[in-house]
Amino acid sequence: MYQYKTLKVKRDGNVVTAFLDRPDGRNAINMQMVRDLSDLIDKVEDASDVAVLVLRGNADVFTCGIDLRDFPVEKPRDIYGLQKWERMCRDLERMNKFTVAAVQGECTGGGLQLALLCDARIAESHAVFRLDEVEKGFLPGMATFRLAKYIGLGRAKNLILTGRSIRAAEARDWGILDQVCDQAEFEDLLTRTIESLLPFHPVALEMARRLLMESFSASYDDFLGHYLAAQHRCIHSEAFRRLVEEAGGKQGG
Repeated sequence: MYQYKTLKVKRDGNVVTAFLDRPDGRNAINMQMVRDLSDLIDKVEDASDVAVLVLRGNADVFTCGIDLRDFPVEKPRDIYGLQKWERMCRDLERMNKFTVAAVQGECTGGGLQLALLCDARIAESHAVFRLDEVEKGFLPGMATFRLAKYIGLGRAKNLILTGRSIRAAEARDWGILDQVCDQAEFEDLLTRTIESLLPFHPVALEMARRLLMESFSASYDDFLGHYLAAQHRCIHSEAFRRLVEEAGGKQGG
């Protein structure tokens, strides 16, 4: 079910883990990886018995960023590949499952963008984060839209305009990461992070994520209407029905 050229995918119960897997190219993100991730997202979304998708690299590198070999010098350059990347990113951000970025080692460019898309973000203490695109002469995708919402405009300018690297502890202090640990504790931290996201209530998750994404752009009155519509969906879900039945049973007892 999960066979890809640029990903190694494992499943453990209701958790699917995708390892970015281009070891000869430091897990550089090429169009094949974008297509593989897009297909995996579709499959996981359709799997009713999956609750969590985890994105990982290897012990030394999450990803070194975009593979510039996808832009051959002899061919005219276009924006379509980058559009496909952004479409995949948006699909990941809007998934009907919980998502976790588990970062070890280098996390550059698109790797940091992938982390920003996930619901939970953890890293080993030796991980290093960098957005080096402007320094190289292009743009770090929609990190120009998302990063300031996580860490503030001043810090986002500092990272994007200078291309400087920050260690995991600083990334945590700035709000890019949730938790940081030593290598020996990493697998345990990942397990605890996944457990903290459960139980999985797909309607409530979808509605909460949608409202959070709108919170920076909608007026209070518009947001209130969106919230009430979302809450209406939640209280008519199967999860809320069971919750009410359990509460009634306890009260009756």
